[in-house]
Amino acid sequence: MKKILLFMSITAFAAGCADNSMTVVQLPEIDTSNPLLAEWDTPHQTPPFDKIKITDYEPAFETAIAVSRAEVDAIVNNPAKPTFANTIEAMENQGELLGRISGVFFNLLEADTSDEMQAIAMRIQPKLTELGNDVSLNPQLFERVKAVYEHPGLFLSKEDKKLLEDTYKGFVRSGANLSDEDKAAYREYTSELSSLTLAFGQNSLAATNAFTYNITDPKQVAELPDFVKESMAMDAKSRGEKGWTVTLKAPSYVPFMTYSSQRDIKEKLWKAYNSRALGGEFDNTANIKRIAELRLKIANLLGYECYADYVLDNRMAENTKTVNDFLAELLASTKKYAQKDYDTINAYAKSLGLNGDMMPWDWGYYNEKYKNEKYAVSDEQIKPYLQLENVKGAVFMLANKLYGINFTPAENITVYHPDVTAYEVTDADGKFLAVLYLDFFPRESKRSGAWMTEFRGTKIENGKEIRPLVSLVMNFTKPTETTPSLLTFDELTTFLHEFGHSLHGMLAKGKYESLNGTSVYRDFVELPSQIMENWATEEEYLDLWAKHYQTGETIPTELVEKIVAAKNYLAAYANVRQLSFGMTDMAWHTLKEPYTGDVEEFEVKSMAPTQVMPVIAGTAMAPAFTHIFAGGYAAGYYGYKWAEVLAADGFSLFKEKGIFDRETAGKFRKLLQSGGQKHPMDLYVEFRGHKPQTKALIDQMGLTEE
Repeated sequence: MKKILLFMSITAFAAGCADNSMTVVQLPEIDTSNPLLAEWDTPHQTPPFDKIKITDYEPAFETAIAVSRAEVDAIVNNPAKPTFANTIEAMENQGELLGRISGVFFNLLEADTSDEMQAIAMRIQPKLTELGNDVSLNPQLFERVKAVYEHPGLFLSKEDKKLLEDTYKGFVRSGANLSDEDKAAYREYTSELSSLTLAFGQNSLAATNAFTYNITDPKQVAELPDFVKESMAMDAKSRGEKGWTVTLKAPSYVPFMTYSSQRDIKEKLWKAYNSRALGGEFDNTANIKRIAELRLKIANLLGYECYADYVLDNRMAENTKTVNDFLAELLASTKKYAQKDYDTINAYAKSLGLNGDMMPWDWGYYNEKYKNEKYAVSDEQIKPYLQLENVKGAVFMLANKLYGINFTPAENITVYHPDVTAYEVTDADGKFLAVLYLDFFPRESKRSGAWMTEFRGTKIENGKEIRPLVSLVMNFTKPTETTPSLLTFDELTTFLHEFGHSLHGMLAKGKYESLNGTSVYRDFVELPSQIMENWATEEEYLDLWAKHYQTGETIPTELVEKIVAAKNYLAAYANVRQLSFGMTDMAWHTLKEPYTGDVEEFEVKSMAPTQVMPVIAGTAMAPAFTHIFAGGYAAGYYGYKWAEVLAADGFSLFKEKGIFDRETAGKFRKLLQSGGQKHPMDLYVEFRGHKPQTKALIDQMGLTEE
């Protein structure tokens, strides 16, 4: 055990300050034998995952919280006049130890969790919320921030001014201007909310893992492609079961629903998937209503009519009306085409003998057959050309062609799971840019979906640039005993999407971590990811790398042409489905009164304008809608479509100049490097030359008037 004294010279950050006073802060004893608290003598100061034990987390959090409090006290108690350096910049820099520990723990909580980690999270989260409230509701600290905001002084850069504005606004949005009585209520609401959102995510994961379906009759799997049967057999074997097992994890569930004609089994699976955490052991319905109520209470305290008004006050869209009008405009432009998509597949299914109208569990099977017949292209044809290792190389190659960056395997960097690989990322001139972790395959300890995250962001500290540690976590089809991992076309698109997020992090450049990388408005953050998806259907790109994993044959031109031709297959239906998610999100977060009714009924009503497929009683997506009830997309799911408009308009410049054009890529790199240092609309216009229009997306989907 080692006692460390922190000598924080507040004015040391501000050259030229007349008052050179020093605040001495005594920190608690720090156990440097705990790897989370010790210095990381590792390549690029990467986390020493091989040394971290689960018992290290809680004491590390306790120490880091105490350190963070001491650092804040030093800022509050500094006798010098508040300045940008000794208050705003000091606030930006405090909490580094806590951020480092949180970066490890909460990322692994999503990617490689356990019962013990979830229990720790439930104990630690309230303490973190309490700390956050103690900072944002500290009147003396806010007075210092406010003093700098009102009298910023001279010589602040644009980046400094943005940090000042964000810091002041962040305090106000976190209750700094509330009365003492309302501050107490704010503390109560936010504390309960943080616990509920954590519980929501844990319930969703548990409900997903809880349901499996085992098949022992060979006839029921005979029609399935070999890669599906092999994967199901592996799942069965891993569970000690005979035959073939399908789970609710996407790489298992989606292929079975796509290729199986076993309608009764698929109905059970679909209903299980779409009723996760709707009642039963892991019921989330009470959590949903209380989360929505607490968010409404917080918004009301801060002077907003509903939670969406509060959220959107800090977004590109700016207000609820803009979002609702945007969603309505897209729906009006595409709903009839979505209905036509459904009618086409429904008629096709009936022509093949389907009894009655097509139900949701029939959709994947018949739309795949129709696509294969109309375009003569299917995932089964494409997958042999999408071996994961080749795809990974192709994604790296695309980044090199656009931005000149390179990726080198880093076996000397420890990882948190055997499935994970690490890469050193360098710029064209050899300068180190980032560490990139790749985590591809599903496991019960990982939540579903795909995401990009960071163990550390970009900043300049004491004149030295700190580069990011970025991680991509996905749930791709696992290799089997006889076949390597072969991706579906959707998985290729997902890889490109998440890699776009990673570029936002890896190419970040700026002084302040809170303004760099993906620290941007939520309805802007999906632009870098969505624009990358466009390369998936570019023949010029596919021709460079898509080779058959067995024969080495380059993907045939006619197959690429079919992929391109099928690019907009069911685009309108997919668009309206996304709009339905955005609309139900807005419905929950534009409530003006607490909702006490039935969650399923609420969803049916909120999604009614978008409904194309028959409604099935006893199902609802909200209880497993982690994006809005456990993630950061509350009143923000519309951002996917919003950013899709930006991406469609932005990619048109690449189409005009060339999909590998370095000049265009250079302009886009500036946007990526800038993070949140400027208003996103300004960044976009600097790149594209004009503001985006919804028409760009409609045109890209190929929807034209008859």
